[in-house]
Amino acid sequence: MSIGRAFAAVACLLASVSPLRADAPNLNVRVLVSGKPAADVVVWIEAPGAPRPIPTVTLDQRNLRFDPGLLVIPVGTTVRFPNNDRVLHNVFSFKDGKRFDLGLYPVGMTREVLFDRAGVSRLFCNIHPGMAAYIVVVDSPHYAVSDHEGRLVLAGVPAGPQRYHAWRPGAADVTGTVVVDGTSTLELTWPAR
Repeated sequence: MSIGRAFAAVACLLASVSPLRADAPNLNVRVLVSGKPAADVVVWIEAPGAPRPIPTVTLDQRNLRFDPGLLVIPVGTTVRFPNNDRVLHNVFSFKDGKRFDLGLYPVGMTREVLFDRAGVSRLFCNIHPGMAAYIVVVDSPHYAVSDHEGRLVLAGVPAGPQRYHAWRPGAADVTGTVVVDGTSTLELTWPAR
């Protein structure tokens, strides 16, 4: 088979399993907490079993911090935890989501965890109590995180009624149904804590 034909075959295969169709509408979302825009809110559309890429992503440890502090991934993603600090770290999550303990490991080493089910994992370092992060695992290819203006776009969502979920740290989840038609904006609100 020629390289051109092989490339075309791979492109057709990828197009057939891609959950994001070019003709599917986007859903614009605005998030407010006590009437003010809210950043770092995770919103996703239910789509269990929908095809999605299964990536490997990195959550770095540097300057006694996790970077990023909020990571959203689809079910089946492997997360790499490199220690790029000058000290030992011990990454663990013991409640909700994926439970794991990577043990102590020095600078230059990387450990990995497969996140095989949906849920929220709160990460800590056993040595550095100020280190904390969230990994939100969703069973959907349609997810995004709000920016500082409280806005996000869910791209390529199938048209019609869709069930959505929204999560933010320390607050009750918000769920509901929205009709996706490419023109509507979903507004999510939470009261102050």
